[in-house]
Amino acid sequence: MNGTYDILIGIFGDRAATMLALMVFLAVSVLAFGVMAAAHARSSVKRRAAGIAEYSGEREAAEKNSLRGSSLRAVQRLLDYTNKHYSADEGGGDAKILRRRMILAGIFDPRAVAFFFIARTLLAVGLAVGVFVLLPTLVTLKPSMFWVAVMGAGVIGYLGPGFYLDRRISKNKAEHRSGFPDFLDLMVVCADSGLSMESALERVGRELGDAYPSLCANIHMTNLEIRAGKSMTDALERFGDRLGLEEARSFATLIQQSAELGSSITEALRVYSDDMRHKRLSRAEEKAYSLPAKLSLPMMLCIFPTIFVVILLPVVVRLYTGNY
Repeated sequence: MNGTYDILIGIFGDRAATMLALMVFLAVSVLAFGVMAAAHARSSVKRRAAGIAEYSGEREAAEKNSLRGSSLRAVQRLLDYTNKHYSADEGGGDAKILRRRMILAGIFDPRAVAFFFIARTLLAVGLAVGVFVLLPTLVTLKPSMFWVAVMGAGVIGYLGPGFYLDRRISKNKAEHRSGFPDFLDLMVVCADSGLSMESALERVGRELGDAYPSLCANIHMTNLEIRAGKSMTDALERFGDRLGLEEARSFATLIQQSAELGSSITEALRVYSDDMRHKRLSRAEEKAYSLPAKLSLPMMLCIFPTIFVVILLPVVVRLYTGNY
């Protein structure tokens, strides 16, 4: 301290004591203001956090009382009611069949049946009302034809979700049938490399994700069922039911028999994979052989009349003009 005071005397002379007091005052002031600023910032953060929580509570209460909140609650009640009365467990055989069709289409949401019935009802009513309102502004029809158009629009809206579901099932079945031989080939490779069935299914599911997404999703569900405690046989049987292919059900039976008899799963998979490749080749050859028969009708309707017109038109023109 004496050394600092001597330095100040050397710099400021007689005013060294005053400058020392000023420097001490500034240091204490800066320290005090820093402590006050930190305390103020902390209290501000607490107030803002309390204000945000209060605003969130008020906002949630306002949303509950708003039109949007009421609409969401009404829709949720409608979904719960429809799902309760038309679910696969509560409904009859038709609901179970519809739930199975949903699974074949790749829709695994437990509320899918409720959404289907709601969509079918809304489409039927919406299309009928739309035709009833818009058709008179577009064309003028007789009353009988007008009501036929309204009823036809309602029938189309009622049957539209079913047609969409059938198309999606057909698309998924075509993808499964095309990708199942590749699935078996990769299973053979994984079995030759020493992987277990669970590890092979998981690895094959990752490899087929880009080419066959629906098949990959079903393989992933099979893996989850095995991890949840289902046996390999039950998981593969459910896998075959979800795919909707007889080949997949035969694959589950093959794995079960190989495990019960103690035979080599690798050899069984290799033989079954070769059989699947031959079946795919046979289906391709069958389509190729049936192509001429399928082309006969378009040729008769589109190509042959054009050829007749090209051949006979000059003769008709000459007969008509008398230059024959």
